[in-house]
Amino acid sequence: MNRTTPTVWIRAALLAVPVLATQVAVTQLQFGAGLRPLSAAFAQESGQKPERETRRTPALRNAVYEKLSEAQTAAEEKNLSAAKAILDELIATSGSKALNSYELANVYNLYAFIQYSREDYAGALQSYEKVVAQPDIPLAMEINTRYTIAQLYFVQEKWQQGIDAMLKWFSMTEKPNANAYILLAQGYYQVKDFDKALVNVDKAIDMHKAAGKIPKEQWYNLARFLYFEKNDVNNTVATLEELLKYYPKKEYWVQISHMYGEQNKTSQQLAAMETAYVQNMLSKDNEQVTMAYLYLNADVPYKAAKVMDKGLGNNSIESKSKNWELTGNAWRQAQELDKAIPAMEEAAAKSDKGELYARLGNIYLDNDDFNKAITAINKGLSRGGIKRPDTARLVLGMAYFNTKQYDKAREAFTAAGRDERSKAYAQQWIGYMDSELARQKSLQDEGRAAAGESEAEPETQAEGESEGAAAEPEEEAAEQAEGEAQQQTAG
Repeated sequence: MNRTTPTVWIRAALLAVPVLATQVAVTQLQFGAGLRPLSAAFAQESGQKPERETRRTPALRNAVYEKLSEAQTAAEEKNLSAAKAILDELIATSGSKALNSYELANVYNLYAFIQYSREDYAGALQSYEKVVAQPDIPLAMEINTRYTIAQLYFVQEKWQQGIDAMLKWFSMTEKPNANAYILLAQGYYQVKDFDKALVNVDKAIDMHKAAGKIPKEQWYNLARFLYFEKNDVNNTVATLEELLKYYPKKEYWVQISHMYGEQNKTSQQLAAMETAYVQNMLSKDNEQVTMAYLYLNADVPYKAAKVMDKGLGNNSIESKSKNWELTGNAWRQAQELDKAIPAMEEAAAKSDKGELYARLGNIYLDNDDFNKAITAINKGLSRGGIKRPDTARLVLGMAYFNTKQYDKAREAFTAAGRDERSKAYAQQWIGYMDSELARQKSLQDEGRAAAGESEAEPETQAEGESEGAAAEPEEEAAEQAEGEAQQQTAG
């Protein structure tokens, strides 16, 4: 199964930090000016009730407010240097001791925004830590800032510190939203505390479902990664099934097909892969070959052959020996010898070993093309690398016998009989061939003694009987050779 690390999309999710950073900076100045704070919207969305704790917050004096507003305007216009210069001047003129805690919190908040905009995450984090270090700041300001602090730790891959910061934020929040649980789950994933990560991601998913919302794709993916890391196949499958309800993508069909295989659910395994295939989702070589093997395992060789034929025809499946061999075997199992032969010819021609020529010889023999069977098997034997040369020589002997090349047939059967696995069949064939030759000699003698039309009729009849008698050992040996060849293919 594709196990792409979730770190990439975790980072993408954390890029929401600039929004929060901007929000904190703008919010607190508006609050100080007596305007409706934007933080109220955030608190409402997350279920926070910052007013539950009463704090006596120092006033934001007009002179300080005007300087902060000037710096904020410059920052929003991307003039970060000017914004920083205004803040530096404010600190230098007033002195940090001359500013009250709320005024300092706003100064550090703007410093943090400037630093974050410059991708100085460490500096931004230090400034945000100074914000929450100030006593008696508005609770909403502290809550929002602590959430941003946690995100910044995660951006810098300081996972445990990010977890600790999130837990502090949770302790101050009555009803955290689903995104907060996901952020905490991501942190636990990174420190390999999969149990706690699962608790949090499942909580987020359940919250969205309860609200009638569709959980985000990356949430399901995080849950899937976690279950897979825990070797929990059943829950991995259940999560993939949920993913496919809302996000029916190719990668999920392919993955769930593999996981059904792990559960020995072969029919579901085939159905999932086939669903992707019929929607033209399987564009890769290995995906289509897997589809063909699944059809073969389900005893649907015709469909397997069609998958391979199509892929080889449009070059989406690599034209190599192994793939042509699979195609040939599929057509052969589908009893389509006229299509199996050209596929196996391609497979044999692209192979550097003789094995595929031996199998091609078997197919030629099945198709009663005895001369081509002889050529193919001899080529395979001379090339080498045949897994069962004894079986190949049995087939070769049958082909020679059917072309009446009896001496060569005897030589092939004798060679095959040197292997104990084929000894009985080889002796059976030699015995049959000897009796057949004796029968033919007897018929020839009778033919010379007879004359006219009456002489020809017994010979014709005897030849017919001879062919009938030949069927049993030939069929039995051919079946044995074919069966062993197919076992070698499967192996």
